[in-house]
Amino acid sequence: MKLHRLVVCALCAVLAWLATPATAWIRSPAVNFATLPAGTAHPEGIAADAQGNIYVADFDVSKASGPGNIVIFDHAGKLVRKLDVAGSSPLLLGLAFHPTSGALLVLDFGNGQVLSVNTQTGAATTFSSIGAPPAHGINGITFDAAGNVYVSDSFAATIWKIAPSGGPASAWVSDAATLGTSGVPPFGANGIAFNSARSAMFVANTGNDTIVKIPVNANGSAGTPAIFVNSINGADGLIIDGADNLWVAANQADEIVVVDTTGRVIAKLGDFDGIDSHGAARGLLFPASLVYSNGFIYVTNLALDLKTAVGALAVDSAWAAAVTQFTVARIRALIPPFSPATAFRPPMGPMGP
Repeated sequence: MKLHRLVVCALCAVLAWLATPATAWIRSPAVNFATLPAGTAHPEGIAADAQGNIYVADFDVSKASGPGNIVIFDHAGKLVRKLDVAGSSPLLLGLAFHPTSGALLVLDFGNGQVLSVNTQTGAATTFSSIGAPPAHGINGITFDAAGNVYVSDSFAATIWKIAPSGGPASAWVSDAATLGTSGVPPFGANGIAFNSARSAMFVANTGNDTIVKIPVNANGSAGTPAIFVNSINGADGLIIDGADNLWVAANQADEIVVVDTTGRVIAKLGDFDGIDSHGAARGLLFPASLVYSNGFIYVTNLALDLKTAVGALAVDSAWAAAVTQFTVARIRALIPPFSPATAFRPPMGPMGP
């Protein structure tokens, strides 16, 4: 009997330990921040300015022609204005404020151009021309300390480099093995960001579910790309905090995955909680891009039905097809490990103009 009691007590202790929060992800919920206005759909790229306004680019596959749109919300989620980006296709992806000039640079995927867009009027000038699909698929954007612009090309398996003032793009690095893909979704190199020391660039490869690390040589050239970590389902947009943790939008898992400098996952944030009565996703649905501002992570819900868009059925295709209102979600910028929660550490430097 004593042995039996000991065994039962031991099993109870193990079960109690397994039931504690220390053995499961503590997920900060993703809540609705803003709803895109009529005439816009499939929010993809996202940026924040120094005042906390949130800028969203739409990748509207339902439109046969442009212009594409930039939608601006204030820090409370109120619509400030909708911009028609002059001369653009309806397929806009990454966007970011240039760290020195303050210009809003927007990637026009459909036309293969980097545009400098007036945030009041939507007037646009060509900052650089790279190339349109199917040869090219410009997607993510980031900057180095000198203000050079880097653009990922999902179809050409290339990271392009552009001078701070714009002009022709040169291939900073190309590598079909790490930056290309034959997977689903059919996008290779996607979200890009430098670590805080600017000693490495990290690139999300969506179709391969990987994060690629590219060392930066002393002269600013690219080292040899290598797989940093695997198994982030649909790794899409990414940002890096001041502790060099990577926050990655997993578009096929409907979550944000946070990975530390060793490649170990330290948090999984947000989830999909169905479609509400207005046709909007609750939580995250095909999260595409993310940005930090004022204590929160803002995430675009692309809600793209891959079966309709590229002919590849995905587990969330039916849910995405049911969406009629498109949203931006918000998550508290905290890493809730097992105890206690740790705050996102903002990167150094300006977040916008």
